[in-house]
Amino acid sequence: MKILMAFFRLIRLPNVVFISLSQLLFYNCIIIPLMQISHVQHHNILSFRLLLLLIISSALIAAAGYIINDYFDINIDQINKPGKMVVEKYIKRRTAILLHFIFTVVGILLSIYVGWFTNFIVPIANVACCILLWFYSTTFKKKLLTGNILISLLTAWTIVVLYVAMFNIYADNIFTSKDILESTKRIYMFTTLYAGFAFIISLVREVVKDMEDMEGDARYGCKTMPLVWGVTAAKVFAAVWLVVLIGAILLVQFYALYSGWWWSCVYSLLFLILPLVWIFNKLYNAQTSLEFHKVSSVIKLVMLFGILSMVVIKLYL
Repeated sequence: MKILMAFFRLIRLPNVVFISLSQLLFYNCIIIPLMQISHVQHHNILSFRLLLLLIISSALIAAAGYIINDYFDINIDQINKPGKMVVEKYIKRRTAILLHFIFTVVGILLSIYVGWFTNFIVPIANVACCILLWFYSTTFKKKLLTGNILISLLTAWTIVVLYVAMFNIYADNIFTSKDILESTKRIYMFTTLYAGFAFIISLVREVVKDMEDMEGDARYGCKTMPLVWGVTAAKVFAAVWLVVLIGAILLVQFYALYSGWWWSCVYSLLFLILPLVWIFNKLYNAQTSLEFHKVSSVIKLVMLFGILSMVVIKLYL
């Protein structure tokens, strides 16, 4: 049982489930309703079988990324989170690298299969994701902003990949059917909104995590933002992006109010805007690693609420 629980910690099971939930909700709450508006039959939309394989592929690639990150972070983790270590404590390094290889290969093979029936950008991009996750663990995460931006882009990709996968299916019809064209435009709009949300909130969290992990990062030569620019500058950077995110959500809610999406506005106010304001305030006052960890945990909660907002949006599609 200990080994199983350690394995779940190694692959960050809650994060992997979160990725899968995001893709499943975007498919069922955004893509399906909007394509049905244009009278596209359910069986003609990106099939659930292909969706499931795409979700599994994304989950495996993400899990492989977490494994390789822990594989290379043993020394840093002994300082930053000694109680949460898995590699060498419960799972040998040789086993970890083998798991990384298996998950990566299976994830890529599933991507190729999905790409064969949808769009070959999917496997090409997922192969690139695997390569970038490797270099993130070995190099990029120690560089100023490079690792933060990379992880944020990969987080956004988990939403964008669904649009890419379904777009090619309608390539022949998209310019001949006004209904399909309009639905595709709206799917693109929601893809941009949710991918943008994922990118910004992930970027803020990555910077907060850097402030949380300063002790171990400093000892092993990482050039993270709080170490290079200072904690104050890192806080300002994160705060600016929080303001941008709050402003963007408010703008979207003005459109929602105009469209009569009242429950969407209430949900966004209670579960997104107010928590983000709380994060802004707590981040300003945070000083210790524990305080930064609490802020990071609430940011994860906001990420979850952001994805669950798709359920509310579906009511109006």
